[in-house]
Amino acid sequence: MTKTAVNNQEKHAAKKVALYGVLIALAFVFSYVEALLPFSFAVPGMKVGLANLVVVAALYLLGVRTAFGVSVIRILLVGFTFGNLSTMMFSLSGGLLSFAVMAACKNKALFHVEGVSMAGGIAHNIGQLLVAAAVVESAALFYYVPVLLVSGLITGGLIGLVAGQLIKRIRIYVPR
Repeated sequence: MTKTAVNNQEKHAAKKVALYGVLIALAFVFSYVEALLPFSFAVPGMKVGLANLVVVAALYLLGVRTAFGVSVIRILLVGFTFGNLSTMMFSLSGGLLSFAVMAACKNKALFHVEGVSMAGGIAHNIGQLLVAAAVVESAALFYYVPVLLVSGLITGGLIGLVAGQLIKRIRIYVPR
């Protein structure tokens, strides 16, 4: 390999690392901003999922591996910075199930971006509900399921709409 080819590979690798860092930082900031917003939904602790905007965009623009890394690193950073072991456990359970469902839906081409995000929103809520039911050792929490389904559809749909527009507009700037 020539020296020029090696330099080009190094530049490309550096750009990718910088992009991953920016995505993680952006998701981290969105998580922080969302924690500051005084929303009170039907279920305590429920959020819109602004950081998932970055994960959905990464899933479509950079692939499953990168999006998974952004998602997990963001959850861990937010958990260590603003939460505790309990909040990390809930965030990881919802985030991992959500990511798995979104990746599967995208790979099977079942839905457009909005539908993938909606499926992820529902899965996130269900993942957290399963952990909560296990922690309190009560199935009574499952009466929240209808509310969680509706909220996952609404918030996932909103995040999916914004992500779809974002993907269209920045696709040309993403290194391959």
